Amino acid sequence: QVQLVESGGGLVQAGGSLRLSCAASERTFDSWSMGWFRQFPGKERDFVAGISRSGGATSYADDTKGRFTISRDNAKNTLYLQMNSLKPEDTAIYYCAACPRCLVSTARRYDYDYWGQGTQVTVSS
Repeated sequence: QVQLVESGGGLVQAGGSLRLSCAASERTFDSWSMGWFRQFPGKERDFVAGISRSGGATSYADDTKGRFTISRDNAKNTLYLQMNSLKPEDTAIYYCAACPRCLVSTARRYDYDYWGQGTQVTVSS
């Protein structure tokens, strides 16, 4: 069974940084496009960033572009999200997701087959 486990969330002051990690249980990790999503209370999950299988192509939501960086280490079966210049409005639960069928990442959450359990990120003002 595919497992994705996020870590690295926590409490940080506005302007600070956090790096999220997502460890995958499968050695086929390098054949999946991956994405990060976040969920605000009472809202649907929103796309944050995505990365292709090889890591050569990335995409970002408008409100994270320039502040967040998605990357992956296929040798370690791990996905990362470096978050800089954090704002209180970035406070949410962050999820990693896998799309085995996708050649490149997609912003549509319904395209992703596997999800982690989420990690809370709280940014204080």
